Amino acid sequence: MRQGQGNGMDEVYQRTTEPIQNSDSCCNLGYLRTHKGILKLLQVILSFVAFILEEIVQNCMHCHALYFFEFVSCSAFLLTFFLLFVLMTSLKSKLNRINWTRVDFFYTLVIGILFLIAAIVFAAKNDGSDLEKTSVAFGFLATIAFFVDLVLHVQKEGLPWKEKEDKPVETKKVEENVKAETQPLNEQGNIPV
Repeated sequence: MRQGQGNGMDEVYQRTTEPIQNSDSCCNLGYLRTHKGILKLLQVILSFVAFILEEIVQNCMHCHALYFFEFVSCSAFLLTFFLLFVLMTSLKSKLNRINWTRVDFFYTLVIGILFLIAAIVFAAKNDGSDLEKTSVAFGFLATIAFFVDLVLHVQKEGLPWKEKEDKPVETKKVEENVKAETQPLNEQGNIPV
């Protein structure tokens, strides 16, 4: 019989720490269950559908409006997909010098405004085909998704250029404020436990 077996000593030799689950995981699918993740996914889908519908329009008389809408919807799709990819993978933590909350806010603001302008211009200057009208409708739906994202961001986080009052102010450490430890570890009275 090994020492410690059967007399309650097994508990001493059990693991004292537990491994962190999914620490090596590169993808955080839990992000897609949040309101933010759902909205980002919805923005990707709506801008992609608006782009595809616009892309299959055969003829146009006011092509500049169509091309501007194409540029905005394609850019929104690609950039939002990239942002979603960054936010739900470990790439976000590897690029930790970037304030992703601010990037997300300002990106969503700019794309939302551009999508609104492009949808209005394309709605005003199209040939009236059902395909163009449907594309414009998806453009407006994508615009709504971007602005809902902004409103929820402001409600939850506030404006990104304003400091939160409950957040402690970080102080910069300078060398003169850092004191070296002066007591030896094994001095009389410092008995190791």
